[in-house]
Amino acid sequence: TNPAFKEVLSRIESHEDCRNLPMISFLILPMQRVTRLPLLMDTICQKTPKDSAKYENCKQALKEVSKVCSQVIKLFLYRTLFSIFKKFSNFEGLQCDFLALQPFPLVSSSRWLVKRGELTAYVEDTGLFSKRTSKQQVYFFLFNDVLIITKKK
Repeated sequence: TNPAFKEVLSRIESHEDCRNLPMISFLILPMQRVTRLPLLMDTICQKTPKDSAKYENCKQALKEVSKVCSQVIKLFLYRTLFSIFKKFSNFEGLQCDFLALQPFPLVSSSRWLVKRGELTAYVEDTGLFSKRTSKQQVYFFLFNDVLIITKKK
């Protein structure tokens, strides 16, 4: 919301060293590097002769790198869930009547975000003598096991 910050960020992003990439691409880069490590390690294992003494070390390294990568991905997904939950619990511009009525364990180790976005919902209002359809902007969060539909306050 700070205009001075936006201006500086825009200037940085347009600098030739950044190649017109947005700041988010630099923030996500370390995550991408971590997820590529198991692929790299697997390639190294494939190129290492199976009868070599280094082959077992390579396989062990692949196992450990895969474990670390898995933990990083879980942490990233957990952070995403927690930030969404924080929006709901602080009601930062989102209204979710279901969560306000009963507690819901949104943050869970077995839950992950599949997709989120804004949609237009068509709502039918049926009166005694008439039927009206109105449009309403809603924001949805599709998780692997639940769909939450919200609307902006």
